[in-house]
Amino acid sequence: MALIVYGATLSPFVRKVCVVLAEKGLKYSVELITPTKVPVNFPQISPLKKIPAFRDTSLPEPNALADSSVICDYLENKYPEPALYPKDPYLRARALWFEEYADSAVGVCITRGLFFERVGKKLIGLKTDEEVCRKTLEEKLPPLWDYLDKEIGDNKYLVGNAFSIADISVATMLVNYDHAGEDVNPARWPRLCNYAERLLQRPAIKLLIEEEAPLVKQLLAA
Repeated sequence: MALIVYGATLSPFVRKVCVVLAEKGLKYSVELITPTKVPVNFPQISPLKKIPAFRDTSLPEPNALADSSVICDYLENKYPEPALYPKDPYLRARALWFEEYADSAVGVCITRGLFFERVGKKLIGLKTDEEVCRKTLEEKLPPLWDYLDKEIGDNKYLVGNAFSIADISVATMLVNYDHAGEDVNPARWPRLCNYAERLLQRPAIKLLIEEEAPLVKQLLAA
């Protein structure tokens, strides 16, 4: 398999890359990387030792890339159809902004303050800190949802009325929110709620959710 993703799809950043690959109809394989399963040569593939990392073995070495945004940009340029980045310069910049917003602000909030507490800690035998979860849900996350609810408005997608990297980046964080046992409140964020429901039913995203769900269910029940 020429295209190899290194990581685990429970990571929203790994999932983002996998969704881009699936949306473009590309075949790929995933080499599982976990804290207890790291190949000796992984630092050569990912110098910061973070996931996702990626290799395109159709290229001569070095053929590795790291960081989800870098990998997705590479895939867009090498496989431009269907386009997942707007062609218009301003709309492309807007899409990149939402990608960054999801990866940083939303990602840090959900991944550290909720998903890690409720799911990740189960993997390493630690107890959930419910106060951290409460602060995340009641204090930190609502302003982020307020902004996205306003930005999506009555549109189907975030940028230019077309599905893009902006939507993929937000969707993959919403998957972890769902895995942590939460739903977007339709009474407070009706537009974001409708948007989330549409995104999570998209085939490329839904398939990954279904693949991940048994492990998440097992961990939540532990």
